[in-house]
Amino acid sequence: MTRRQVLGFRVRAQQLDRESGTVADTAVLDIGAQDTGTDGGLWALAIRGLTAPPAEALSTVWTIRGAPHLYRRADLPGVAAATAPFSDADAGKRIFDAARPLKAAGIPNLAALDTVAGAMRSIVTEPMVKGEMSTRLTAVMDPPYVRFCVPCDATHVYEQPFRLSALRAGLELQPGTSPPVLQPIPGFEPATRIPEHLDVVRAYLRLLGPATPKLVAGYLDAPAKDVQARWPDDVVEVAVEGERRWVLADDADRLAEDPPEAVRLLGPFDLHLQARDRPLLVADPAHAKDLWRTLGRPGAVLAGGEIAGTWRARKTGAAVTVSVDLWKSAPATERRAIGEQVERLATFRDLSLKSVEWME
Repeated sequence: MTRRQVLGFRVRAQQLDRESGTVADTAVLDIGAQDTGTDGGLWALAIRGLTAPPAEALSTVWTIRGAPHLYRRADLPGVAAATAPFSDADAGKRIFDAARPLKAAGIPNLAALDTVAGAMRSIVTEPMVKGEMSTRLTAVMDPPYVRFCVPCDATHVYEQPFRLSALRAGLELQPGTSPPVLQPIPGFEPATRIPEHLDVVRAYLRLLGPATPKLVAGYLDAPAKDVQARWPDDVVEVAVEGERRWVLADDADRLAEDPPEAVRLLGPFDLHLQARDRPLLVADPAHAKDLWRTLGRPGAVLAGGEIAGTWRARKTGAAVTVSVDLWKSAPATERRAIGEQVERLATFRDLSLKSVEWME
């Protein structure tokens, strides 16, 4: 199958061609909508047709790669089980350099996460700013759990164990708070089994497939062998530009269609851009370098299944200016559609649109 068919599959699977929907039927909420930056999780839902979702129906928690993600509140017990490390080795990989002092002290990584979670649970009994919570947590943790942070000029708990333990502790983030405010999730108990729709391996295949265990592992920051051990039985092999990949059997019939003509402004951390086969999305190395830069990452213009360029928004008072950098000349119909999406962004931000700057 061709890359165009893969892109068409993903656009449709992620409902980027949809005009309306509900919290219950929004597919990206199965794997989580990353809520990083001004145009984060809620914008990702809006461009998939879910505008103004009931606030009480959603929750923001730290999960995959320690990033904040939006989920259905009703799914949180299953999310906790689905996004937990698969093994002690997986936990060690996900917490990066925090694993070294734990290993030296003979403390298993999963046990360490449970220890941090237990302390967090006892400390946060009401809404608490992250900084205060971190200070209190550091005061009760043993040396293998803490480090001296040069940028902060202070000693505190390692960041990734802190983030990955929060949901284990039954804590969520208050929406829109910066710095983050953590608070207890009412009546929270992790699920004892993972609901199928929340299984992160299956969700990746369903929304970002066809894929390989290595690609899924890259998305999760997990060892490939742990993903391979949890590889679904109901997959079929396909060839994508000559490479062996797999897709869920129920989705195989949806791979033959070309992308829809939908035009969307994807946020910098939109799920569509989180696929680990970046060259499939953007072949030009210079364009890819700009799109996936470490700092100051722009959003992406999606048009006809292709990433057609980047965009950036600049707020001035109650107005916003949006610059659009197209990588090649676009027809008038596409430019009009992009203009409509820029207006949609301004409305979403509750700002007036000052101007559109075309940078091509």
